Amino acid sequence: MPTRVKICGITRRDDAELAVELGASALGFNFFPPSPRYIAPAAAREIIRRLPPFVMAVGVFADEADAAHIMAVAHEAGVSVVQLHGPRFPQFDGAPGQFSVIRAMAVKADFVPEELAKLQAAAFLLDSFDPALRGGTGKVFDWSIAREAKRYGTIILAGGLTPENVGEAIKQVRPYAVDVATGVECTPGIKDPARLRAFFAEVAKADREL
Repeated sequence: MPTRVKICGITRRDDAELAVELGASALGFNFFPPSPRYIAPAAAREIIRRLPPFVMAVGVFADEADAAHIMAVAHEAGVSVVQLHGPRFPQFDGAPGQFSVIRAMAVKADFVPEELAKLQAAAFLLDSFDPALRGGTGKVFDWSIAREAKRYGTIILAGGLTPENVGEAIKQVRPYAVDVATGVECTPGIKDPARLRAFFAEVAKADREL
């Protein structure tokens, strides 16, 4: 099965269109206001409504305990998936409506892969831990932890992925998908077309070699 690619931190229509042209399965839109990749829900909707079928729009939230607020923003933007980063997480009354949930997990020293089995989510995004950042760390963690985590859920590999290392990451982990923001940017929220193309080329190369 080909490795799916999610391009996160989309703020511009041109970047979204190029990512889709290159084969992105999903685009991430960051609704965490302190983030340099933040996009207003209305601006995200203008990009999302032009996406072709079968490309998922993912709303990214961090440290958000208000489930009603998440649902309102997700509806306004028109996303189909919500991606939740800690340290706070909302408590949904039952399933969160029409939205699938990706639970982001910061992999730090005390991370225990077995704990994923106790959580409800369509997939788990494993990212590097940074005390000051909620994702977008640009740092790599120990990929052997991600290999182990596959026993307990569907894994999306993030954290410091670049065109230079994504091929090796796929070969070592064989995740359901890879997620990148920092590794294909000129500046936060602005994608570098050459690095985007190189990233997708390396993903395809790794898939062919497996």
